[in-house]
Amino acid sequence: MSELAAVPVTALKGVGAALAEKLARVGLETLQDVLFHLPLRYQDRTRVVPIGALRPGQDAVIEGVVVGADVVMGRRRSLLVRLQDGSGTLSLRFYHFSNAQKEALKRGTQLRCFGEARPGASGLEIYHPEYRALNSEPAPVEQTLTPIYPTTEGLTQQRLRQLTQQTLARLGPHSLPDWLPEELSRDYHLGALDEAIRYLHRPPPDADLDELAEGRHWAQHRLAFEELLTHQLSLQRLRESVRAQQAPQLPAARTLPQRYLNNLGFQPTGAQQRVGAEIAY
Repeated sequence: MSELAAVPVTALKGVGAALAEKLARVGLETLQDVLFHLPLRYQDRTRVVPIGALRPGQDAVIEGVVVGADVVMGRRRSLLVRLQDGSGTLSLRFYHFSNAQKEALKRGTQLRCFGEARPGASGLEIYHPEYRALNSEPAPVEQTLTPIYPTTEGLTQQRLRQLTQQTLARLGPHSLPDWLPEELSRDYHLGALDEAIRYLHRPPPDADLDELAEGRHWAQHRLAFEELLTHQLSLQRLRESVRAQQAPQLPAARTLPQRYLNNLGFQPTGAQQRVGAEIAY
């Protein structure tokens, strides 16, 4: 058993009984489970995109100043916030909002948002973006691609990223069992297990998103190779176990064969008698 396989998720900061139960729904009970709970895909939040450069269907980080926030009535009541950055104007639309949220998004507030730009009644809009207010100091963007994990009801992406970050801080060269011989890893250019895990949870900004999406990255190959090798070795051990089992020796039948033949109602052919003798002895 690995070092991290023996540590329950409750050892992480902020994980109590209720959260541990939600994590268990997606198979996360130990820190090793957290490390092998790999992202489905990634988002690029490492750069701010000018509003004027946005295209429909694009996920992007944008920054701008609120120039208006109004409750509008249509098929559904919504809060429409107009954001401007000097290159263009964008609308943020919220169908679920509170009065406190509306007051916080007042004119002059500097915001950083993330979401998918979609065509709307007033141009490009982002529905229910992730956002935060900025102060006068420049705020750093993300330093790695943002992972999107398999999850369940009540378990947010932000919480999974926080827990993964805590677990990665505990990950060292010997925290997980590396079953591949060094020469095999070298011959197939597979790299170390801990490096592969760390890369897949936090790819650098210049990572090839298409390569990751198609499973062609070396870190993905490293994990797939080990999984396939482990599967083959398990099958080999099972086959050897089956071969080692000997059939029980049965005592020679004396009267039963003749009684069976007498009840057939016909005389077996010579070939049938020969095969019967081979089976019996």
